[in-house]
Amino acid sequence: MLSAVEQLRLSVSKNTTTEKKSHLGQFFTPSRTARFMTSLFTRQNGNICRLLDAGAGIGSLSDAFLERCASGSFNFSRIEVDAFEIDECLHSHLERTLEKYCQTLNIITHIRKDDFIETAVDSLCGNLFAVTLPKYTHAILNPPYKKIRSNSTHRSALRRVGIETVNLYSAFVALSLSLLEEGGQLVVIIPRSFCNGPYYRPFREYIFNYGAIRHIHLFSSRNRAFKDDKVLQENVILALERGGQQGQVTITTSTDDSFTDLETNRYSFDRIVFPDDPEQFIHVPISPESDDFGQLESLTCSLEDVGIKVSTGPVVDFRLKKHLRHTPDEEAVPLLYPGHFKGNKTIWPNPALKKPDALQRNMDTEKWLYPNGFYCVVRRFSSKEEKRRIVASVVRPDSFHDAEMLGFENHLNVFHDDKRGLPEALAYGLAAFLNSTVVDEKFRRFNGHTQVNATDLRLIKYPNRNNLIALGKWAMRTDNISQSRIDERLENHIT
Repeated sequence: MLSAVEQLRLSVSKNTTTEKKSHLGQFFTPSRTARFMTSLFTRQNGNICRLLDAGAGIGSLSDAFLERCASGSFNFSRIEVDAFEIDECLHSHLERTLEKYCQTLNIITHIRKDDFIETAVDSLCGNLFAVTLPKYTHAILNPPYKKIRSNSTHRSALRRVGIETVNLYSAFVALSLSLLEEGGQLVVIIPRSFCNGPYYRPFREYIFNYGAIRHIHLFSSRNRAFKDDKVLQENVILALERGGQQGQVTITTSTDDSFTDLETNRYSFDRIVFPDDPEQFIHVPISPESDDFGQLESLTCSLEDVGIKVSTGPVVDFRLKKHLRHTPDEEAVPLLYPGHFKGNKTIWPNPALKKPDALQRNMDTEKWLYPNGFYCVVRRFSSKEEKRRIVASVVRPDSFHDAEMLGFENHLNVFHDDKRGLPEALAYGLAAFLNSTVVDEKFRRFNGHTQVNATDLRLIKYPNRNNLIALGKWAMRTDNISQSRIDERLENHIT
């Protein structure tokens, strides 16, 4: 039977418009997820608990935490709850969720309608007329998911306390961490996108500077954490300790929020954040077995070591709209989209694609073109049908008749030799390597969305150039290359 707060969540969510959810970045936490999050707090007895629930919604997370207190799992002498919720339509629901514990617990609750970011920043800065927030012992969050504009008041406010970030969810986490007392604990469910990419690097650094990662939980199904709201986003649950000494990290995984297939492993921190990684990407090992396979000793080379580069396709079609051609002619060059590639084949022109097949070659477009040659390309967005995040293909010069130049559209990443083609075997070797299971597993460890950026591809470790060429020669003479054959070849011959 569903709990009262879970029935309320389903009812309120159903009656809240998609537009409002999007505007507020508001997605309520299912009760099973809330209970699991609460279980990640370590047992504490006999002291005062000051709980922060920022973006409290109807109180699902506070309810799970207080339920654990009421069950005797904790033994706090007094509990104070600060529940921030900017949507006043939810305050009556939130109040009912919290007040039921007033009869069984020594508890004081505060429902705050103020903007959490502004209130937290003013308190941290010590503004004269600001509300002074306490140092919290615990924080439990399902923060809003919404981008912060670069010229917004939120962005300016966050910079006052040294926080540089691009999304409300990471802002809420950074502020909550700052508001904790030393040794305070924070548990949060957030998109996995913060684990990699340049935009979230300052946020990652903030976490490492002020806290220690104790636990990471990964849902292996991208659409199960908030399935009622149809959120297609890979989410993680993160447990942090303010000012803690970083040690081993517990990694748990489950398919969905039933947690019936929960798997637990522990890893040293240098397997989560590689010591030699300047970007400080956060890797989430899927299992010890995949982690061992992912550490082939020969995968130590950067693209610079291999002697090649990778770039985002330079042709942004809507900016060059007047130069696009649906039918190739003598004054146009082939324009390549992801849809021109299927497996190992290049289909150009492709009338079924409903995209322009060519780009006019002139003074306005010349700087965006590459000489015809062998290239390895990777789609920036994998389709729903693809089992791998990275999908690589080889561009062959003979696919385009006597074309002198090529245009690569912005949804492709291009491996090249200083904007020139690659040796044929090297292009094939790169494609085979990037299409391997080992690369897919390594990539999933730090990438939580379907986008594959050139920056991500630069940070992958590769075999050396000779091994890539040998792999390419094998691929060129092998018909019907399957996933298993690529994986076997890589494991047995790239050592």
